[in-house]
Amino acid sequence: MSLFFLSLYFMAMDLSLIVELNILSLNSSSVVMTLLLDWMSLLFMSFVLFISSMVVFYSEEYMEGDVYLDRFILLVVMFVLSMMLMIISPNLISILLGWDGLGLVSYCLVIYYQNVKSFDAGMLTALSNRVGDVALLMSIAWMLNYGSWNYIYYLEFMKEDWVMKLISYMVVLAAMTKSAQIPFSSWLPAAMAAPTPVSSLVHSSTLVTAGVYLLIRFNFSFSDNLMFILLFISSMTMFMSGLGANFEFDLKKIIALSTLSQLGLMMSILALGSYELAFFHLLTHALFKALLFMCAGNIIHNMGNCQDIRFMGGLVKHMPLTCTFFNICNLSLCGLPFLSGFYSKDLIVEVMSMGILNIYVYAIFYLSIGLTVCYSFRLTYYTLVGDFNYSSLNCLSESGFVMLKGMSGLITFVVFSGSMLSWVMFPTPYFICLPFVLKLMTLIMILVGAWLGYEAAKFKISYFCFSLGSVTTSSFLGTMWNMPLISTLGVNYYPVYSGEIYTKIFDQGWHEFYGGQNLSRKLGMISKFFQLLSNNHLKVYFMMMVIWMVFILLNIF
Repeated sequence: MSLFFLSLYFMAMDLSLIVELNILSLNSSSVVMTLLLDWMSLLFMSFVLFISSMVVFYSEEYMEGDVYLDRFILLVVMFVLSMMLMIISPNLISILLGWDGLGLVSYCLVIYYQNVKSFDAGMLTALSNRVGDVALLMSIAWMLNYGSWNYIYYLEFMKEDWVMKLISYMVVLAAMTKSAQIPFSSWLPAAMAAPTPVSSLVHSSTLVTAGVYLLIRFNFSFSDNLMFILLFISSMTMFMSGLGANFEFDLKKIIALSTLSQLGLMMSILALGSYELAFFHLLTHALFKALLFMCAGNIIHNMGNCQDIRFMGGLVKHMPLTCTFFNICNLSLCGLPFLSGFYSKDLIVEVMSMGILNIYVYAIFYLSIGLTVCYSFRLTYYTLVGDFNYSSLNCLSESGFVMLKGMSGLITFVVFSGSMLSWVMFPTPYFICLPFVLKLMTLIMILVGAWLGYEAAKFKISYFCFSLGSVTTSSFLGTMWNMPLISTLGVNYYPVYSGEIYTKIFDQGWHEFYGGQNLSRKLGMISKFFQLLSNNHLKVYFMMMVIWMVFILLNIF
């Protein structure tokens, strides 16, 4: 709370504070740790700390009976500290410390349950994020040209310099891996192998938002070309994940794909030039997504670790409070008027509609909004209403008061934070002038999406499922356009297969017989012959003498 009020003070007074801590001085060289405190970093830190405190409180009961509970809590704390370091750093080196801290601790948390699925998911997460870490290391190397790693000084001043352009491309690549944009999207649903409190933290305010936050900080240095590329990739990610969530039956993966869709939304509005709107949506999204995962965790916990939504149904009778929270979060995610998600989402879409870029951007934004509502209502139908499809021998109840308290701490903010933040962050209101139809377009798409989602769930319609050879559209769209296959087997299968061919042809084939082995055999035979000569040199000498004498005699006669 103190950080929140401090950020309000900084915002009102238009303050920005850079703190330099001299860690070490050696022969006139100083190692300095720099911290940047402005309204943005303080506000984001207050949200991260509030959400993580609720998640840790919730974990006490969710992870009850776990042998290594202390280790789990310490890992979560390390995770939050890494994020803090990343938020307050105006320096690329200290950002890398926080960035790598997030990557390493997330690996430890994803493999927490230590089964084959967790190990696979952890490896995919770690290796996907390494690509971005390398990009960040390269940008650190290039920034050495400026004499300091405090990027905050150079963003606008050196905008036209090609080195700064190169650095901004590297930073965008790093942000794309951490925020799971195409083609690095497959690790995000795989990371659901982690315990649910971790998912709640990762998908709301820490790991995946780190990339967006870095781009918000760097946005002043982006060229037009880079923004076009980012806009295209992020809008495709938003559309792809919204479509994929409509074919998914795993509760946590549906919510993970919805996170991916919202990250695409944040990045695309950032690429359109409104970084403050991206930050606004980042904060409101963090609240309702954390609560959404907590509700999902409570449902999974009570259903004996069952995550398939087809086994749920009619939960509103058994778990009324959890389902109420779940429904409010879902509606906030859809952008239902006057919940927190509405203020940021509606503003983003209207600002996009004010622009005159092209029909592709316009269409994909509205389609993605429709798809978000579609999978949300499908999820609501499968879980909260309808028939109860689980085992008749069950222990469904809302006896977990600690978990309910943790969830209740967030619900007021989910409802009210949107309006509160919009008053705080935009003291001068945006003036948006749109025709009546365009003004209602968001509402129309929400209603159409809700109707489609409900109908598809009610009649078990497999949407537009048709086959193309051995590939069906539902398998193609449901597996995120085959991206998990490309990320795993695509970089794994062919190198191993070509290695087998190489072994057969070169190491164990005729190449070896006529090449290395044959040459070795021939050289060995020649060296043995010379060895024979050198071992018997006296005999050879006499023999040569006899031959010489015979040769002379022949010449005489």
